[in-house]
Amino acid sequence: MIILLVGVFLLLAVAVPIGVAFALPSILGANALGIPPETFAASVPHETAMSFTLVAIPYFLLAGQIMQRGGLMERLIDLANSLLGWLRGALGYVMIASSAMLGAITGSSVATVATMGQTVGQSMQRQGYDRGYVGALTGASGLLGVLIPPSIPLIIYSTVAGVSVGDMFIATIVPGVLMIGAFMVVHRLMLRRALPTSAEIPEGVAVGAAGVSGSSKPGGTATSSAADGGATALGSGPGLVRQSLSRTAVRAVPALLMPVILFGGLYSGIMTPTEAAAVAALYGLIATLVLRGMSLKTLPAVFYAAALPSIAILSIVVFSSVFSRLITLERIPQAIAETATSVTTSAIVFLLLMNLVLLLVGMFMETNAAVLLMAPLFVPAALAFDLDPVHFGIILVTNIELGLLTPPLAANLYVAAKTTGAPIVSMMSSVLPFFAAALTVQLLITYVPVLTTWHLS
Repeated sequence: MIILLVGVFLLLAVAVPIGVAFALPSILGANALGIPPETFAASVPHETAMSFTLVAIPYFLLAGQIMQRGGLMERLIDLANSLLGWLRGALGYVMIASSAMLGAITGSSVATVATMGQTVGQSMQRQGYDRGYVGALTGASGLLGVLIPPSIPLIIYSTVAGVSVGDMFIATIVPGVLMIGAFMVVHRLMLRRALPTSAEIPEGVAVGAAGVSGSSKPGGTATSSAADGGATALGSGPGLVRQSLSRTAVRAVPALLMPVILFGGLYSGIMTPTEAAAVAALYGLIATLVLRGMSLKTLPAVFYAAALPSIAILSIVVFSSVFSRLITLERIPQAIAETATSVTTSAIVFLLLMNLVLLLVGMFMETNAAVLLMAPLFVPAALAFDLDPVHFGIILVTNIELGLLTPPLAANLYVAAKTTGAPIVSMMSSVLPFFAAALTVQLLITYVPVLTTWHLS
């Protein structure tokens, strides 16, 4: 096991593609054990590639691309802005809520960060928010891309651990709500520092998904302070606010129907996760064409944009299956389980050690690769401590995701820095409170199993 893991990490360290880094040491290890490499290297990836569950990944990615390029995501952001625009520091809440909405479509943290940084993040900066804080909030909110289903890492875990994708998705509902609430509390507490009260928005500013645009009425004096929530120029009086909310709500209906179709079909048992993903992508395609959010000429670019990450993710999954099969044949997971139970008989101590290990792994490895590496190794150990595999899966995936906020990997922070223009150094002090909040939620998920297993009883 040590030779195999060292081989994988060394290849990853020299920037060998992730799938190759998993497959090459495994094939060589199989050969050393007398397993014909030509058979082992061909049959195992083929079996994995035939998994019906994995087909959900490209469909979810396609649905996300359609939402973004077809203008449906902008409608959701506008709705969030109308709902939360009355709050002080509203755009921060809009960032968190919109990230949750986008995460419910793309299933990807990095994709969520990239989209939010280019839309709401730019608007926040124009309204006087500290640039480093905007980058930190954007990166932290991207974690919701995994906790809010559908989640690509959860689909991968389900494939490796042999648990229901539907059960995994339902298990994230309560943790997702807790994470959203925790981030909103942190935003409120940090608002005085992030948004100086002297910051003012230009007259008649309307904050939308695409940025900030002037919309003042002739002769009007609709000024508002950014500290009062980055308020939209809705005029005065509750009637006008309600009118704006009703208008954005109606515009958002086609976008809101996609998750309704997705989760309604999935949780009702009418559709499998793969079928639900395909129907959601088809609905999004029809809706955007009818609403003229995009034309037929743009479809090749949309499909191409969804195909590239699909190929990358599925290649990693398929080639890493060789690694999973080899460690199973060598009974390495069982050996780890026996070692863990000999070190401690307490599930509480075991979970604490797992959290530390997974957090460390997440700091150095790409999320999907880390899930593929850790799940087959530690699920048998979790079962030895009578832990539910669904509960352990949420612990594993969310813990590894925290690595997206911790250097040296910190993928969310790098993407947020690129899209918001905030230097990484300026983001670090602001990201720590969000990381602490996420870690607190992680501990709740770990030691209060009912938060993730309530639907299994």
